[in-house]
Amino acid sequence: MAVRIHLTFCVLKSVRNKMTSCSCFKRNIRSLVTLNRDVNNTNKGEIRARILGIETSCDDTGAAVVNEKGEIIGNALHSQTETTVSLGGVLPQYAKALHKKHIDTIVKDALQKAQLHPKELDAVAVTVEPGMPLSLEVGLSYAKQMVLEHGLPMIPIHHMEAHALTARMVEQIDFPFLVFLASGGHCLLAVARDVDDFLLLGNCTDCAPGDAFDKVARRLKLKTLPECTGKSGGAMIEHLSRCGNRDTFNAPDVFFKKRSCNFSFHGIKSHYMRYILEEESKQGIEGSGVISNASDLCASFQYAILRHMCRPLQRALVFCDNNNLLAETKTVVLSGGVACNRYLRHGIEKVCVTHGARLVVPPPELCTDNGIMIAWNGIEKYLCGRGFVDDPQSVCYRNRSPLGTDITEEVTKAHIKVKLIDLGL
Repeated sequence: MAVRIHLTFCVLKSVRNKMTSCSCFKRNIRSLVTLNRDVNNTNKGEIRARILGIETSCDDTGAAVVNEKGEIIGNALHSQTETTVSLGGVLPQYAKALHKKHIDTIVKDALQKAQLHPKELDAVAVTVEPGMPLSLEVGLSYAKQMVLEHGLPMIPIHHMEAHALTARMVEQIDFPFLVFLASGGHCLLAVARDVDDFLLLGNCTDCAPGDAFDKVARRLKLKTLPECTGKSGGAMIEHLSRCGNRDTFNAPDVFFKKRSCNFSFHGIKSHYMRYILEEESKQGIEGSGVISNASDLCASFQYAILRHMCRPLQRALVFCDNNNLLAETKTVVLSGGVACNRYLRHGIEKVCVTHGARLVVPPPELCTDNGIMIAWNGIEKYLCGRGFVDDPQSVCYRNRSPLGTDITEEVTKAHIKVKLIDLGL
């Protein structure tokens, strides 16, 4: 069997290296994947895929090599958090410059840790949508050059799909399940029915929760506090909230004209911006000074964000129950950078338990943007023979790209009324 496996992989590499015309690319890829899968069905212990993932959708440069067992055999990341905080936010031109500066080193570092030459990879997966155009361009251009030079297949990746499926790398989760993605650029609820089949139940109508965290932290000037050095805006607020009294400030609620699973964080953010202005005026704070009750304001703000996140989640769970959209063992996967906030996770878990669902949250290092989730999404698509492109050089990036099939109107028409549970926080 070992000889057969070895010979098969030699055939696979040979087939891939001879794919010189775009017209036969997809046909050869499908043959490669089918042959690979058939051989390994006779010996399931054999590793059958090693895919490099490249992530540059926003301000972090990530690359990783993952195999079909979910093992991370090489990983490297360059974070721009400190730069972003010092600049007061993500500036596209700066982000692009840093991506270009570090991407070659990051990819080579991941391959070195995996002890692989590029030609030994089975494919390159790269984020192409959605994200900041200048950032996406860097990762995609690098991937195009790499697959051209080494004769590798390319798998374009949807950033949000990658976030949604990352938890399957570390825990057994069967389709269908509910995805709750919350980050600096997104907040959505969707049913994941397959690797590339999603039903969008609710979306963000304005700024995302991570963006609201960053802007409130910046307006509070928290980066001037020693204990906040090197932290993101969300991490700063979570840190200060631990010793704050949320009841010192009234937490506003958000109401839509129609009951839906959509989110809106702009009003909450604006409300606390006014609080900060009022407190600075009362306390005579000027320049880089921080209000004395910043911890109380952070605690109240964090609670307001949580409360708003929970009600659409409740409606989504009820809608899924009414329409039999989830598996018998209901699972909610919480992912995205905001999922790193323990306070928010705790509150969302209470909602899930109340509705008879289990909550699965990937480890913090897999919640934020990284090459691992891109590589794993590539693995998922590789193993089912989907997602390959005929001509990698023709692939384009897109800054906006919805997740799956949008059924938000159907959810809104269901007019689901829910009472927010006692979060006990």
